[in-house]
Amino acid sequence: MLNLLPQQIEVKTKHLTNKAGALFMKPGTGKTRPTIELVNSVKDVDLVVWVGPLRSIKPKYGLPSIIDEINKWGGFNCQNVVYMGIETLQSSDRAYLQLYKQISTAWRCFLVVDESIKMKNFDAKRTQRMLTLSQMVEYKLILNGTPITKNLLDLWSQIHFLSPLILRMDYAEFKNTFLKYTTITKHLSGRKSYTKEFITGIENIPYLYSLIGEYIFECDLNLDIKQVWNNYNYILCDENKQEYEELKTKFLDNKTLEEKNNNIFLEMTQKMQHIYCCTPNKFEVLREHFKKYPEEKHIIFCKFIKSQEEVKKAFPKATVLSYQKESMSLNLQNYPYTIFWDKNFDWGLREQGTFRNYRTGNLEDCYYWDMTGDVGLEVLFDKNVSAKTNMVDYFKKVGRENLKKEL
Repeated sequence: MLNLLPQQIEVKTKHLTNKAGALFMKPGTGKTRPTIELVNSVKDVDLVVWVGPLRSIKPKYGLPSIIDEINKWGGFNCQNVVYMGIETLQSSDRAYLQLYKQISTAWRCFLVVDESIKMKNFDAKRTQRMLTLSQMVEYKLILNGTPITKNLLDLWSQIHFLSPLILRMDYAEFKNTFLKYTTITKHLSGRKSYTKEFITGIENIPYLYSLIGEYIFECDLNLDIKQVWNNYNYILCDENKQEYEELKTKFLDNKTLEEKNNNIFLEMTQKMQHIYCCTPNKFEVLREHFKKYPEEKHIIFCKFIKSQEEVKKAFPKATVLSYQKESMSLNLQNYPYTIFWDKNFDWGLREQGTFRNYRTGNLEDCYYWDMTGDVGLEVLFDKNVSAKTNMVDYFKKVGRENLKKEL
Protein backbone atom coordinates (compact mmCIF):
# COMPACT_ATOMS: atom_id res chain seq x y z
CA MET A 1 0.00 0.00 0.00
CA LEU A 2 1.30 3.49 -0.85
CA ASN A 3 2.56 5.68 1.99
CA LEU A 4 0.47 8.60 3.19
CA LEU A 5 1.08 11.90 1.42
CA PRO A 6 2.56 14.76 3.52
CA GLN A 7 -0.79 16.53 3.92
CA GLN A 8 -2.45 13.25 4.88
CA ILE A 9 0.13 12.66 7.62
CA GLU A 10 -0.50 16.19 8.87
CA VAL A 11 -4.26 15.55 9.01
CA LYS A 12 -3.77 12.40 11.02
CA THR A 13 -1.36 14.07 13.44
CA LYS A 14 -3.60 17.09 14.05
CA HIS A 15 -6.86 15.26 14.60
CA LEU A 16 -5.72 12.20 16.57
CA THR A 17 -6.24 14.06 19.86
CA ASN A 18 -9.70 15.36 18.92
CA LYS A 19 -12.92 13.39 18.92
CA ALA A 20 -14.45 15.69 16.29
CA GLY A 21 -12.89 17.48 13.34
CA ALA A 22 -13.33 18.97 9.88
CA LEU A 23 -11.20 18.10 6.86
CA PHE A 24 -11.71 21.17 4.70
CA MET A 25 -9.25 19.98 2.05
CA LYS A 26 -9.55 20.96 -1.60
CA PRO A 27 -11.25 18.31 -3.75
CA GLY A 28 -8.71 15.85 -5.05
CA THR A 29 -6.18 16.24 -2.21
CA GLY A 30 -7.03 12.84 -0.75
CA LYS A 31 -9.46 13.16 2.17
CA THR A 32 -10.58 9.53 2.14
CA ARG A 33 -7.27 7.94 3.12
CA PRO A 34 -6.62 9.99 6.30
CA THR A 35 -10.30 9.60 7.24
CA ILE A 36 -9.85 5.83 7.24
CA GLU A 37 -6.69 6.19 9.33
CA LEU A 38 -8.45 8.43 11.86
CA VAL A 39 -11.45 6.11 12.21
CA ASN A 40 -9.19 3.08 12.59
CA SER A 41 -7.13 4.84 15.29
CA VAL A 42 -10.12 4.82 17.68
CA LYS A 43 -10.44 1.68 19.80
CA ASP A 44 -13.61 -0.35 20.21
CA VAL A 45 -15.58 1.25 17.37
CA ASP A 46 -18.48 -1.11 16.68
CA LEU A 47 -20.30 1.02 14.07
CA VAL A 48 -19.04 3.32 11.32
CA VAL A 49 -21.67 5.48 9.60
CA TRP A 50 -20.69 7.19 6.36
CA VAL A 51 -23.20 9.79 5.14
CA GLY A 52 -22.57 11.40 1.75
CA PRO A 53 -24.07 12.23 -1.64
CA LEU A 54 -26.09 9.22 -2.81
CA ARG A 55 -24.41 9.16 -6.22
CA SER A 56 -20.99 8.85 -4.60
CA ILE A 57 -22.21 5.71 -2.83
CA LYS A 58 -24.26 4.29 -5.71
CA PRO A 59 -22.94 5.94 -8.89
CA LYS A 60 -24.36 5.37 -12.37
CA TYR A 61 -22.70 3.62 -15.31
CA GLY A 62 -20.54 1.39 -13.11
CA LEU A 63 -18.32 4.32 -12.08
CA PRO A 64 -16.09 3.81 -9.01
CA SER A 65 -17.90 4.55 -5.74
CA ILE A 66 -16.64 5.92 -2.45
CA ILE A 67 -16.96 2.36 -1.13
CA ASP A 68 -14.48 1.22 -3.80
CA GLU A 69 -12.15 4.05 -2.79
CA ILE A 70 -12.33 3.12 0.89
CA ASN A 71 -11.72 -0.56 0.14
CA LYS A 72 -8.75 0.39 -2.06
CA TRP A 73 -7.01 1.78 1.03
CA GLY A 74 -7.73 -1.24 3.21
CA GLY A 75 -11.16 -0.26 4.52
CA PHE A 76 -12.29 0.23 8.10
CA ASN A 77 -11.26 -2.14 10.89
CA CYS A 78 -14.84 -2.13 12.12
CA GLN A 79 -16.90 -4.76 10.32
CA ASN A 80 -20.21 -2.96 10.81
CA VAL A 81 -20.20 -0.10 8.27
CA VAL A 82 -23.35 1.70 7.10
CA TYR A 83 -23.33 3.91 3.98
CA MET A 84 -26.24 6.33 3.72
CA GLY A 85 -27.05 8.89 1.04
CA ILE A 86 -27.83 12.25 2.63
CA GLU A 87 -30.70 12.62 0.16
CA THR A 88 -32.13 9.33 1.46
CA LEU A 89 -31.79 10.58 5.02
CA GLN A 90 -33.94 13.56 4.08
CA SER A 91 -36.61 11.80 2.04
CA SER A 92 -37.06 8.50 3.89
CA ASP A 93 -38.42 8.44 7.44
CA ARG A 94 -37.89 4.68 7.53
CA ALA A 95 -34.20 4.94 6.61
CA TYR A 96 -33.67 7.72 9.16
CA LEU A 97 -35.37 5.84 11.99
CA GLN A 98 -33.46 2.68 11.16
CA LEU A 99 -30.16 4.57 11.27
CA TYR A 100 -31.22 6.29 14.50
CA LYS A 101 -31.82 2.89 16.08
CA GLN A 102 -28.48 1.50 14.87
CA ILE A 103 -26.57 4.45 16.32
CA SER A 104 -28.51 4.44 19.60
CA THR A 105 -27.72 0.75 20.20
CA ALA A 106 -24.03 0.96 19.23
CA TRP A 107 -21.34 1.00 21.91
CA ARG A 108 -19.07 3.43 20.07
CA CYS A 109 -20.13 4.88 16.73
CA PHE A 110 -17.90 6.92 14.43
CA LEU A 111 -19.98 9.24 12.19
CA VAL A 112 -18.45 10.62 8.97
CA VAL A 113 -20.24 13.18 6.78
CA ASP A 114 -18.77 13.50 3.30
CA GLU A 115 -19.50 16.76 1.44
CA SER A 116 -20.84 18.40 4.59
CA ILE A 117 -21.85 21.47 2.54
CA LYS A 118 -24.99 19.43 1.84
CA MET A 119 -26.18 20.34 5.34
CA LYS A 120 -25.40 24.07 5.18
CA ASN A 121 -29.07 25.14 5.47
CA PHE A 122 -29.72 24.79 9.19
CA ASP A 123 -33.52 24.62 8.86
CA ALA A 124 -33.51 21.89 6.18
CA LYS A 125 -34.81 18.47 7.20
CA ARG A 126 -31.54 16.74 6.30
CA THR A 127 -29.57 19.16 8.49
CA GLN A 128 -31.91 18.81 11.45
CA ARG A 129 -31.71 15.04 11.22
CA MET A 130 -27.91 15.12 11.01
CA LEU A 131 -27.75 17.40 14.05
CA THR A 132 -29.96 14.96 15.97
CA LEU A 133 -27.72 12.02 15.08
CA SER A 134 -24.66 14.07 15.98
CA GLN A 135 -25.88 14.48 19.56
CA MET A 136 -25.77 10.69 19.94
CA VAL A 137 -22.18 10.31 18.72
CA GLU A 138 -18.87 11.16 20.36
CA TYR A 139 -16.56 10.62 17.39
CA LYS A 140 -17.30 12.44 14.14
CA LEU A 141 -15.66 13.96 11.07
CA ILE A 142 -16.94 16.23 8.33
CA LEU A 143 -15.24 16.30 4.93
CA ASN A 144 -15.51 19.04 2.34
CA GLY A 145 -13.46 20.71 -0.34
CA THR A 146 -15.76 23.72 -0.65
CA PRO A 147 -17.24 24.36 2.82
CA ILE A 148 -18.57 27.78 1.81
CA THR A 149 -20.45 28.24 -1.48
CA LYS A 150 -22.73 31.18 -0.70
CA ASN A 151 -21.56 33.04 2.40
CA LEU A 152 -20.12 32.50 5.86
CA LEU A 153 -23.47 31.29 7.19
CA ASP A 154 -22.78 28.00 5.37
CA LEU A 155 -20.35 27.18 8.20
CA TRP A 156 -22.67 27.38 11.18
CA SER A 157 -24.52 24.08 10.91
CA GLN A 158 -21.36 22.23 9.87
CA ILE A 159 -19.47 23.37 12.96
CA HIS A 160 -22.56 22.95 15.16
CA PHE A 161 -22.70 19.34 13.95
CA LEU A 162 -19.21 18.73 15.36
CA SER A 163 -20.20 20.23 18.71
CA PRO A 164 -22.35 23.14 19.94
CA LEU A 165 -19.53 23.83 22.41
CA ILE A 166 -17.15 24.98 19.64
CA LEU A 167 -18.99 28.15 18.65
CA ARG A 168 -21.27 28.44 21.71
CA MET A 169 -23.71 30.58 19.75
CA ASP A 170 -26.92 30.01 17.84
CA TYR A 171 -27.47 30.81 14.17
CA ALA A 172 -28.64 34.38 14.79
CA GLU A 173 -25.71 35.14 17.09
CA PHE A 174 -23.28 33.73 14.53
CA LYS A 175 -24.79 35.92 11.83
CA ASN A 176 -24.65 39.06 13.95
CA THR A 177 -21.08 38.36 15.08
CA PHE A 178 -19.41 37.58 11.78
CA LEU A 179 -21.51 39.17 9.02
CA LYS A 180 -22.24 42.75 8.04
CA TYR A 181 -25.64 43.18 6.47
CA THR A 182 -28.17 45.86 5.71
CA THR A 183 -31.95 45.73 5.41
CA ILE A 184 -33.84 47.78 2.85
CA THR A 185 -37.60 48.30 2.91
CA LYS A 186 -39.30 49.48 -0.29
CA HIS A 187 -42.76 51.01 -0.06
CA LEU A 188 -45.17 50.35 -2.91
CA SER A 189 -48.53 51.84 -3.77
CA GLY A 190 -51.00 51.89 -0.91
CA ARG A 191 -49.82 50.29 2.31
CA LYS A 192 -47.80 47.53 0.66
CA SER A 193 -44.07 47.20 1.23
CA TYR A 194 -41.39 44.54 1.03
CA THR A 195 -38.07 44.11 2.81
CA LYS A 196 -34.83 42.68 1.43
CA GLU A 197 -31.67 41.85 3.36
CA PHE A 198 -28.21 42.20 1.81
CA ILE A 199 -24.98 40.77 3.22
CA THR A 200 -22.35 43.46 2.68
CA GLY A 201 -19.25 41.95 4.26
CA ILE A 202 -17.64 39.85 6.99
CA GLU A 203 -15.98 40.78 10.27
CA ASN A 204 -14.27 39.34 13.36
CA ILE A 205 -12.64 36.57 11.30
CA PRO A 206 -9.61 36.23 13.64
CA TYR A 207 -12.09 35.55 16.44
CA LEU A 208 -13.85 32.92 14.32
CA TYR A 209 -10.56 31.14 13.63
CA SER A 210 -9.72 31.23 17.33
CA LEU A 211 -12.92 29.26 17.95
CA ILE A 212 -12.76 26.70 15.14
CA GLY A 213 -9.07 26.52 14.18
CA GLU A 214 -8.25 23.64 16.51
CA TYR A 215 -10.88 21.44 14.84
CA ILE A 216 -10.21 22.25 11.18
CA PHE A 217 -7.54 21.10 8.76
CA GLU A 218 -7.27 23.03 5.49
CA CYS A 219 -5.24 22.03 2.45
CA ASP A 220 -4.85 23.26 -1.13
CA LEU A 221 -4.29 21.05 -4.17
CA ASN A 222 -0.95 21.36 -5.96
CA LEU A 223 -0.40 19.01 -8.90
CA ASP A 224 2.18 18.87 -11.68
CA ILE A 225 -0.51 18.82 -14.35
CA LYS A 226 -2.41 21.64 -16.06
CA GLN A 227 -6.05 22.67 -16.19
CA VAL A 228 -6.86 24.07 -19.64
CA TRP A 229 -10.07 26.10 -20.16
CA ASN A 230 -11.86 26.50 -23.47
CA ASN A 231 -15.22 27.72 -24.75
CA TYR A 232 -17.61 26.76 -27.54
CA ASN A 233 -20.22 29.23 -28.77
CA TYR A 234 -23.54 28.00 -30.14
CA ILE A 235 -26.59 29.66 -31.72
CA LEU A 236 -30.17 29.21 -30.58
CA CYS A 237 -32.60 28.10 -33.27
CA ASP A 238 -35.30 30.61 -34.23
CA GLU A 239 -38.02 28.75 -32.35
CA ASN A 240 -36.02 28.62 -29.10
CA LYS A 241 -34.97 32.26 -29.43
CA GLN A 242 -38.61 33.35 -29.85
CA GLU A 243 -39.77 31.29 -26.84
CA TYR A 244 -36.92 32.74 -24.78
CA GLU A 245 -37.88 36.33 -25.63
CA GLU A 246 -41.57 35.71 -24.94
CA LEU A 247 -40.87 34.21 -21.52
CA LYS A 248 -38.44 37.00 -20.65
CA THR A 249 -41.08 39.60 -21.49
CA LYS A 250 -43.75 37.76 -19.53
CA PHE A 251 -41.66 37.67 -16.35
CA LEU A 252 -39.85 40.99 -16.48
CA ASP A 253 -42.86 43.07 -17.46
CA ASN A 254 -44.42 41.93 -14.19
CA LYS A 255 -43.95 44.95 -11.90
CA THR A 256 -44.59 42.86 -8.80
CA LEU A 257 -41.62 40.55 -9.49
CA GLU A 258 -39.30 42.30 -7.02
CA GLU A 259 -41.70 41.95 -4.11
CA LYS A 260 -42.21 38.22 -4.63
CA ASN A 261 -40.03 35.61 -2.99
CA ASN A 262 -36.67 34.53 -4.37
CA ASN A 263 -38.06 31.31 -5.83
CA ILE A 264 -39.94 33.29 -8.49
CA PHE A 265 -36.71 34.66 -9.91
CA LEU A 266 -35.00 31.26 -9.84
CA GLU A 267 -38.01 29.71 -11.55
CA MET A 268 -37.83 32.36 -14.26
CA THR A 269 -34.17 31.75 -15.10
CA GLN A 270 -34.60 27.97 -14.96
CA LYS A 271 -37.51 28.04 -17.40
CA MET A 272 -35.70 30.40 -19.77
CA GLN A 273 -32.59 28.20 -19.81
CA HIS A 274 -34.62 25.01 -20.18
CA ILE A 275 -36.11 26.35 -23.43
CA TYR A 276 -32.77 26.21 -25.26
CA CYS A 277 -30.90 23.51 -23.31
CA CYS A 278 -31.12 21.14 -26.27
CA THR A 279 -31.11 23.60 -29.16
CA PRO A 280 -29.81 21.77 -32.29
CA ASN A 281 -26.60 23.75 -32.77
CA LYS A 282 -25.24 22.57 -29.40
CA PHE A 283 -25.20 19.01 -30.71
CA GLU A 284 -23.60 20.09 -33.98
CA VAL A 285 -20.81 21.86 -32.10
CA LEU A 286 -20.12 18.83 -29.93
CA ARG A 287 -20.14 16.42 -32.88
CA GLU A 288 -17.33 18.49 -34.40
CA HIS A 289 -15.52 18.37 -31.06
CA PHE A 290 -15.64 14.57 -30.97
CA LYS A 291 -13.90 14.39 -34.34
CA LYS A 292 -10.77 15.53 -32.48
CA TYR A 293 -11.17 14.00 -29.01
CA PRO A 294 -12.19 10.50 -27.80
CA GLU A 295 -15.84 10.50 -26.73
CA GLU A 296 -15.33 7.75 -24.15
CA LYS A 297 -12.84 9.90 -22.22
CA HIS A 298 -15.35 12.69 -21.57
CA ILE A 299 -17.47 13.81 -18.64
CA ILE A 300 -20.48 15.92 -19.68
CA PHE A 301 -22.23 17.85 -16.91
CA CYS A 302 -25.90 18.68 -17.47
CA LYS A 303 -28.37 20.67 -15.41
CA PHE A 304 -31.70 19.35 -16.66
CA ILE A 305 -33.13 15.83 -16.99
CA LYS A 306 -33.99 16.67 -20.60
CA SER A 307 -30.35 17.58 -21.27
CA GLN A 308 -29.05 14.39 -19.69
CA GLU A 309 -31.40 12.18 -21.69
CA GLU A 310 -30.77 13.84 -25.05
CA VAL A 311 -27.00 14.14 -24.58
CA LYS A 312 -26.70 10.50 -23.50
CA LYS A 313 -28.72 9.48 -26.55
CA ALA A 314 -26.53 11.54 -28.90
CA PHE A 315 -23.17 10.67 -27.30
CA PRO A 316 -23.55 7.22 -25.68
CA LYS A 317 -19.84 6.68 -25.06
CA ALA A 318 -19.48 9.77 -22.88
CA THR A 319 -20.17 9.82 -19.13
CA VAL A 320 -23.16 12.14 -18.67
CA LEU A 321 -23.62 13.44 -15.13
CA SER A 322 -25.86 15.77 -13.15
CA TYR A 323 -24.41 18.85 -11.43
CA GLN A 324 -26.57 18.44 -8.34
CA LYS A 325 -26.23 14.71 -7.86
CA GLU A 326 -22.81 13.83 -9.26
CA SER A 327 -20.45 16.80 -9.16
CA MET A 328 -19.19 15.78 -5.71
CA SER A 329 -17.06 12.94 -4.31
CA LEU A 330 -16.62 10.83 -7.47
CA ASN A 331 -13.04 10.00 -8.48
CA LEU A 332 -13.00 10.23 -12.29
CA GLN A 333 -9.30 10.80 -12.88
CA ASN A 334 -9.37 8.53 -15.94
CA TYR A 335 -11.61 11.01 -17.78
CA PRO A 336 -9.38 14.01 -18.67
CA TYR A 337 -11.98 15.92 -20.75
CA THR A 338 -15.00 17.75 -19.32
CA ILE A 339 -17.87 19.50 -21.11
CA PHE A 340 -20.16 21.86 -19.18
CA TRP A 341 -23.25 21.43 -21.36
CA ASP A 342 -25.57 23.67 -19.33
CA LYS A 343 -24.31 26.65 -17.40
CA ASN A 344 -24.94 26.74 -13.66
CA PHE A 345 -25.13 29.76 -11.36
CA ASP A 346 -23.82 27.75 -8.36
CA TRP A 347 -20.06 28.26 -8.58
CA GLY A 348 -19.55 25.67 -5.82
CA LEU A 349 -21.04 22.88 -7.96
CA ARG A 350 -19.07 24.13 -10.95
CA GLU A 351 -15.81 24.06 -8.96
CA GLN A 352 -16.59 20.60 -7.60
CA GLY A 353 -17.16 19.39 -11.16
CA THR A 354 -13.65 20.43 -12.21
CA PHE A 355 -12.13 18.33 -9.43
CA ARG A 356 -13.64 15.05 -10.58
CA ASN A 357 -10.56 14.55 -12.77
CA TYR A 358 -8.06 17.12 -11.45
CA ARG A 359 -7.03 15.23 -8.33
CA THR A 360 -4.22 13.38 -6.60
CA GLY A 361 -3.16 10.36 -8.65
CA ASN A 362 -3.95 11.85 -12.07
CA LEU A 363 -0.94 12.24 -14.37
CA GLU A 364 -2.74 13.77 -17.38
CA ASP A 365 -3.58 17.42 -18.08
CA CYS A 366 -7.29 18.21 -17.71
CA TYR A 367 -9.30 20.04 -20.38
CA TYR A 368 -12.62 21.83 -19.89
CA TRP A 369 -15.08 23.34 -22.35
CA ASP A 370 -17.95 25.69 -21.52
CA MET A 371 -20.83 25.90 -23.98
CA THR A 372 -22.16 29.44 -24.39
CA GLY A 373 -25.39 30.38 -26.16
CA ASP A 374 -26.07 33.70 -27.88
CA VAL A 375 -28.48 35.11 -25.26
CA GLY A 376 -27.95 37.44 -22.32
CA LEU A 377 -28.75 34.81 -19.69
CA GLU A 378 -25.57 32.94 -20.62
CA VAL A 379 -23.45 36.03 -19.94
CA LEU A 380 -25.24 36.45 -16.63
CA PHE A 381 -24.33 32.91 -15.61
CA ASP A 382 -20.65 33.55 -16.40
CA LYS A 383 -20.68 36.82 -14.49
CA ASN A 384 -22.12 35.17 -11.38
CA VAL A 385 -19.73 32.22 -11.46
CA SER A 386 -16.66 34.42 -11.90
CA ALA A 387 -17.82 36.69 -9.05
CA LYS A 388 -18.68 33.67 -6.87
CA THR A 389 -22.13 35.07 -6.17
CA ASN A 390 -25.62 33.76 -6.99
CA MET A 391 -28.47 34.82 -9.23
CA VAL A 392 -30.82 35.82 -6.42
CA ASP A 393 -28.29 38.20 -4.87
CA TYR A 394 -27.57 39.61 -8.30
CA PHE A 395 -31.25 40.23 -8.97
CA LYS A 396 -31.56 42.02 -5.64
CA LYS A 397 -28.73 44.35 -6.62
CA VAL A 398 -29.66 45.22 -10.21
CA GLY A 399 -33.47 45.17 -10.09
CA ARG A 400 -36.05 44.27 -12.71
CA GLU A 401 -35.43 47.04 -15.27
CA ASN A 402 -31.65 46.56 -15.45
CA LEU A 403 -32.08 42.81 -15.64
CA LYS A 404 -34.40 43.20 -18.62
CA LYS A 405 -31.57 44.94 -20.53
CA GLU A 406 -29.00 42.27 -19.64
CA LEU A 407 -31.18 39.31 -20.59
